[in-house]
Amino acid sequence: MSGNSGTMRKIPPGILLIRSIRGKDWSLNSYRYMVLLVTFIAYASYHASRKPSSIVKSVLYPDHMKASGGNPWPVGNVFIKEEEFVSFGRNRTKNPGWYPFNGADGTSRLGEIDVAFLACYSLGMYVAGHLGDNLDLRLFLTAGMIGSGIFVGLFGMGYFWNVHVFWFYLAMQMVAGLFQATGWPSVVAVMGNWYGKRKRGLIMGVWNAHTSVGNISGSLLAAAVLDYGWGWSFIVPGALIASSGILVYLFLAAYPEDIGFGGGNASSLKLDLVPHNEEAQVQNETAADLEKSSSLTEGSGSRKGIGLFEACSIPGVIPFALCLFFSKLVAYTFLYWLPFYLSQTEIGGKYMSVKSAGNLSTLFDVGGIFGGILAGYISDKLNARATTAATFMSAAIPSMLLYRTYGNISENINILLMMIAGLFVNGPYALITTAVSADLGTHSSLKGDSRALATVTAIIDGTGSVGASLGPLLTGFLETKGWDAVFIMLMVGALIAALLLSRLVVAEITQPSHKPIPSSHGQQTLEATGSQPLLGNQRR
Repeated sequence: MSGNSGTMRKIPPGILLIRSIRGKDWSLNSYRYMVLLVTFIAYASYHASRKPSSIVKSVLYPDHMKASGGNPWPVGNVFIKEEEFVSFGRNRTKNPGWYPFNGADGTSRLGEIDVAFLACYSLGMYVAGHLGDNLDLRLFLTAGMIGSGIFVGLFGMGYFWNVHVFWFYLAMQMVAGLFQATGWPSVVAVMGNWYGKRKRGLIMGVWNAHTSVGNISGSLLAAAVLDYGWGWSFIVPGALIASSGILVYLFLAAYPEDIGFGGGNASSLKLDLVPHNEEAQVQNETAADLEKSSSLTEGSGSRKGIGLFEACSIPGVIPFALCLFFSKLVAYTFLYWLPFYLSQTEIGGKYMSVKSAGNLSTLFDVGGIFGGILAGYISDKLNARATTAATFMSAAIPSMLLYRTYGNISENINILLMMIAGLFVNGPYALITTAVSADLGTHSSLKGDSRALATVTAIIDGTGSVGASLGPLLTGFLETKGWDAVFIMLMVGALIAALLLSRLVVAEITQPSHKPIPSSHGQQTLEATGSQPLLGNQRR
């Protein structure tokens, strides 16, 4: 909302209900945990609703020359019953696919579906970020989640309506992409409003596990209902994200001052700078002193957004945005094509079913969870976001080479190398889209009450999403020439991503770290809290 607005956001209905039941309010830390949980669930459901297309690819476009001959780990008795697996393998060659995706150009059309979604997602991101800084984030996020659920579900309804028109599926994916663009800028902005910079990399790294949790849950949900018709693989995740949208509407407070804690960032910063044994006292003083202050009448309406060009001029935004372009190109190629790759590749002398390939692909995201946490922890310890991201991207190159070269030896080796690749591929992607975006969105060059969290996040992730749309599209064409061509593209993308951060890496290595120095009022300047070379005072 614009800065000249003096209206306060309404307190979420669920929080009002909790207050009426308890008879008293929660502490600031309790609300922080609630925000952490609600935004985690929200964005996990976003990613869960993106996974169905990767799971059903081999159903829409089956390879009639390859049939399953065994039961790869960890499918066994964990994910699929033995008789179900054998039956699926025998019937696989009888699956005619689904027109218009079962022709000779099937993989190309599947790639076009992916790029349609991601192109609209990336373009919508720039608009969504600016709107997120100027509208009620809770309502904005709720509308985006419910809209996403509707159009993801409509894609699946094409199965029950017996739709065989390519433009129908293309249109559903495009509109779903626009609604999905509301998610990331909003949740990062909310987290940035509630959490200061102390251990932001680690906190955001743990929180960013929602991406992998969403991918895993989406894969398992889509695979679980696949036998009932591929349409259910879209409808169930669509219902999940719509339900999560209702949860956001009921319980998410976008700003601390909206529920009675004035100066969310100021109080968060204050809490982050005091010794641990004084935190509770400061928290109580903050709540008591600020809950009734006159500034609360403005609420989040007192915040104003900034323009795209002004946000782009913040030091570090452009290099990290371009780095994320190639980082997401790599990550989203795995996201959309890994189950298909597993089902089309002989591993340990046999092929696996579509369902087991979908289940197995979730282990890439398990590695990604550890990668995001590790990258955040290291960047906090070294006070070097760019160096950490560049190192991880460089390590992703040999990990992908090893996975392609030796991943077909056995199921166990495939799993091990897949998780290692997931760790290095998703680590920098998670770091840049969370801690780095939050750092830059609260940069010291932003004066007064101007906030740029959602706008900066949208610029960085929107640019990254352009690369995310390009990767799956290129894969659809390169796959016809062999998977070696696809992996060469991925390794080149990782190399470019690392090189784009070289200037920031040199700056972080050559300049001394700056430690937080609390002032007499328990506060400090913002530039002392972040990665100093990245978050310098002057625009350039």
